[in-house]
Amino acid sequence: MLPSLATMDLEVEPEFQLSLHQCGEEEAQRFKWIESEKAGRDLGETAIRLWICRHWNSFLRQRWLEHLQGKAFWVELDHRDFGVLRTCFAGSRLIDPIIDHFKRGHENLDILLWAMQERLPMEEVRDILTTLDVNSARIQCQFDPSGQRYRSAAG
Repeated sequence: MLPSLATMDLEVEPEFQLSLHQCGEEEAQRFKWIESEKAGRDLGETAIRLWICRHWNSFLRQRWLEHLQGKAFWVELDHRDFGVLRTCFAGSRLIDPIIDHFKRGHENLDILLWAMQERLPMEEVRDILTTLDVNSARIQCQFDPSGQRYRSAAG
């Protein structure tokens, strides 16, 4: 059985704490600028909504993995999960392939089916998936694309 996350509390300095919503909003602004340049006009709120629809979930998944790896502390994610890959799974031969599946956007069911097909130790796979708890990292985008700062100058 794997160690409990509740027993591990890594301290993170405030200057290294990042916000998913703030960084996501900055990414959406970059996307808006690029798409507006391509279109030859300010796409405003439409481009922000498009970024949220197309990119928020993959942006969130990558930030969740950074949090688990201890590369970046995201304040909206469970603080007990920070760096868990370095502490809980250091000796597991399954963690890297499971993380690779998550990087490709796969879900728990995909990983369980892969593990069964490969005849991997299912108890360890389930323990890893339960500890990582990808479903707890599903966070709605909270910046408002209808806000004044996203509107085009014309509208």
